[in-house]
Amino acid sequence: MKKNFIHLIETELLKKVVLKREKVHNPVVVERIPLGWKCVGVGNYAAVFMYNTEPDLVVKVNIVDKENLKEEAEIYRRLGEHPSYSHLVYEGANYLVLKRLKGITLYNAFAKGIRIPEQVIEDINEALEYAKTCGLNPYDIHGKNVMMNDGRGYVVDVSDFLKQGKDEKWEDLVKAYYKIYLKTIYKYPVKIPFKALDVVRHSYRFYKKIRRRLYWQGQ
Repeated sequence: MKKNFIHLIETELLKKVVLKREKVHNPVVVERIPLGWKCVGVGNYAAVFMYNTEPDLVVKVNIVDKENLKEEAEIYRRLGEHPSYSHLVYEGANYLVLKRLKGITLYNAFAKGIRIPEQVIEDINEALEYAKTCGLNPYDIHGKNVMMNDGRGYVVDVSDFLKQGKDEKWEDLVKAYYKIYLKTIYKYPVKIPFKALDVVRHSYRFYKKIRRRLYWQGQ
């Protein structure tokens, strides 16, 4: 990677971009982007940018905790180069330069009525199993941080792979995919409004919270 790209990141992007985090479970808000840069994704802790002359790279800027960024860099080092993951190109003080993954998230595919092939689910399952062999714990995997392109599946966000415990979001999504999606929406694609998807997402979160509470009360 060219040194002048690092210089551009540190003197243009980091100094001129304006990011805010309004609520814990809401995505980062990008209020201003310097000329030549484009925001290609946001999460709860970071925003991802691409520069017009470097289409194969993205810059992930973390606004919460530098330790989170160090952990994510370590995760990418453990994963190495795997076809279903991005890989680390450069680690800065509060940003990472990563290989760009192209495609559409499963969340957006649902919204746009684009069919999600079974191969996509199989690729992501294999990628998560691979991560476990690297001593990682795939955590917080859901429709917004997995992607598909040309019928293949990719994992976009690995930032929580050092967390402990069990997370069931992806398992539950896979169950819904096979029990409901393949038998209905896959056969007869329809666009699902983002508002409807958000209602499902928040209802799921509420359901899991109540379920955990009932579990602990029964102990």
